[in-house]
Amino acid sequence: YIVKGMDVSFSGVLSFCEQRVPNLLSRGDFTVAEVCFSLQETVFAMLVEVTERALAHCGSCEVLIVGGVGCNRRLQSMMGIMADERDARLYATDERFCIDNGAMIAQAGWEMFTHGVKHKLESTSCTQRYRTDDVDVIWRD
Repeated sequence: YIVKGMDVSFSGVLSFCEQRVPNLLSRGDFTVAEVCFSLQETVFAMLVEVTERALAHCGSCEVLIVGGVGCNRRLQSMMGIMADERDARLYATDERFCIDNGAMIAQAGWEMFTHGVKHKLESTSCTQRYRTDDVDVIWRD
């Protein structure tokens, strides 16, 4: 898999699965459950690695897991272990807020609005691959 700084790329993992897994399954080398577990562990390890790097880079001692994958107890466990090792705190929202990133986007919008960032609707647009590190965060010291 590929982790560069705080960027991750899952394309290599998915390409491997598409190319090699059908043969491994047909030969009986692995079960579907084993492959799925291995894929989950690999992807979650990537997320934990990037989160740990972000904590160090930002000097933070708190991690908040949100979004649909935030419901996964295994990810919460892996993040919790990493957080404990760094004397950090892990916060995982309950399932009401883990359906998608709507709550996170709304909070960011609220923070921007209350700190004077306003745009006319006509001048706004959506960028699907907008990088979170391109956001001018004016509400945080």
